[in-house]
Amino acid sequence: MQIDLVQTALRAAKLDGWLFFDHHRRDPLAYRILDLPKDLQPTRRWYYFVPSNGEPRKLVHRIESGSLDSVPGNKSVYSSWADQQQKLATMLNSAKRIAMQYSPNCAIPYVSLVDAGTIELVRATGVEILTSADLVQEFEALWTEQQFQFHLEAGKLVDQVLREAFAFVSEKLRCKHAITEYEAQQFIRRQFAQCNLVCDHGPIVAVNANASDPHYEPSSESTSHIQSGDVLLIDLWAKLQQPESVYYDITWTGFCGDVIPETVQNVFSVVRDARKRGSQFVIDRVTQNAPIAGFEVDDAVRSHIAQHGYADHFFHRTGHSIGTEVHGTGANMDNLESHDERRITAGSCFSIEPGIYLPEFGIRSEVNVFVGDGSARVTGEQQEEMVHL
Repeated sequence: MQIDLVQTALRAAKLDGWLFFDHHRRDPLAYRILDLPKDLQPTRRWYYFVPSNGEPRKLVHRIESGSLDSVPGNKSVYSSWADQQQKLATMLNSAKRIAMQYSPNCAIPYVSLVDAGTIELVRATGVEILTSADLVQEFEALWTEQQFQFHLEAGKLVDQVLREAFAFVSEKLRCKHAITEYEAQQFIRRQFAQCNLVCDHGPIVAVNANASDPHYEPSSESTSHIQSGDVLLIDLWAKLQQPESVYYDITWTGFCGDVIPETVQNVFSVVRDARKRGSQFVIDRVTQNAPIAGFEVDDAVRSHIAQHGYADHFFHRTGHSIGTEVHGTGANMDNLESHDERRITAGSCFSIEPGIYLPEFGIRSEVNVFVGDGSARVTGEQQEEMVHL
């Protein structure tokens, strides 16, 4: 953790400090941002306060007095609850406005990690607590140049695996060999391994009504056959098997047959154009050096789908932050599940993935958008037409 950079960010945000708190590793953000040892397993509460100016301060339990020895700062030790409260107040006595891993009304669940009781305890010292969401984004969600290159490299490989997966299914259909969603999923997993790609779970391979469940995932026990006349959705994400590598995450759809039904084609066109509207909206705003928040991207995409009468069939956010975890901690493109007011900043990447989910079939189209200094771009291939299988 680079204290000087954090303090610069605190002063820019007109905050007096950032208070980190944890008990039993409830807050993974704190451990990553502070770069605490991976084997640290605290059973007692600790506090770490980074002021906007001056030396950081630590408060740890006497039983685990070495919990925060890996980070700089003056250390105080407590044992009783009264001792803890008195020393916490002393730690914060010069602060009026501080950040914590808290989000009003839990608007940003990824950041809302400090329990309500601790928030009450800290507020009782007289400070005003504000969300650390923007700070978390700055120190967690912005990529280095190397990470961007890792993303591009992973993207080329994932795009290739996607093409191979569609070809694999298409060949099975052409030869009239039985093929299930699960078999196609396992084919993708094998191709990932050959390319030295890793993923936390998935991918999603779904036909027809299964594709209308955004989080559907086939298994050996529960899977459908892929047959002529089916809509096929493939959502796959992976990253290089490298330290600090970041994910690439896309969704494409295809049709098993020569003639795509008019209803399917119409839904695909609406989803595709909504996706393109979203990415172009970001590109235009960034090029104009205009501020842009996550909820605004969601509004741009969602309004297109609503104009075509499918508002009730698009029931998830437009996109999510992408990082070393496929669902990162930066701004989400969301004004449905939450009202994400965080600004999209240079060095961040996120998905744009509208979908329309009908009882008979679902269509989703997903790309990744990276924002640089004064420019933004879609980082991989973009689907323009449904794939014929």
